[in-house]
Amino acid sequence: MNELTLLEKIIVWAIPVVFAITVHEVAHGWVANYLGDPTAKSLGRLTLNPIKHIDPIGTVVLPLILVYLGGFIFGWARPVPVIWQNLGSPRRDMALVAAAGPTANLVMLLLWAIFAKIIISIVPHPGWLLQFLLVMCSIGILINIVLMVLNLLPLLPLDGGRVVTSLLPPRLAALYSRLEPLGLIFILVLLVTGVLANIMMPVVSGIEAVIYSLING
Repeated sequence: MNELTLLEKIIVWAIPVVFAITVHEVAHGWVANYLGDPTAKSLGRLTLNPIKHIDPIGTVVLPLILVYLGGFIFGWARPVPVIWQNLGSPRRDMALVAAAGPTANLVMLLLWAIFAKIIISIVPHPGWLLQFLLVMCSIGILINIVLMVLNLLPLLPLDGGRVVTSLLPPRLAALYSRLEPLGLIFILVLLVTGVLANIMMPVVSGIEAVIYSLING
């Protein structure tokens, strides 16, 4: 299809990005509620309404700037609150709550891939609208891979960091947790310097290659 206008780029990116971030956060809250902590449910966060999860900077401003600049896409939503004392087995359950986010992104990228496969299989020569949807599918696949890989990095406050904290012996976990206030700053430094992209892109590209081999196979 022809080069997208800026408005079309915003539309084609906004839906996959907002959906990916929203479902990611809902997954955390749903698993926490299932394991005994109803905090997210009581605050109305177990909803697919993106307004409940959007962070103005992390979900809207930063991703739009990065899309415009054509750079590495990065963003975040308002974290779903979890009170670990409410969980039945706090250390184990916090790991499960953390893992729910990347797992949700894995499921979503597979759903986008299935949608793309259906379009390609049914319509060999899609018109503009279906081509637009295929572009959206490709972005849905990409953003969910990026979010999954990013959140599996063993850095706090990312999900991978919380899983590591749950697996460490209590004393080491307490020491590691003290690094969390600096975590987002560290991640942003890695993003700005290009180190984050260099770490993640080989993994992201590898997963993409597997997914597209299945779509086109």
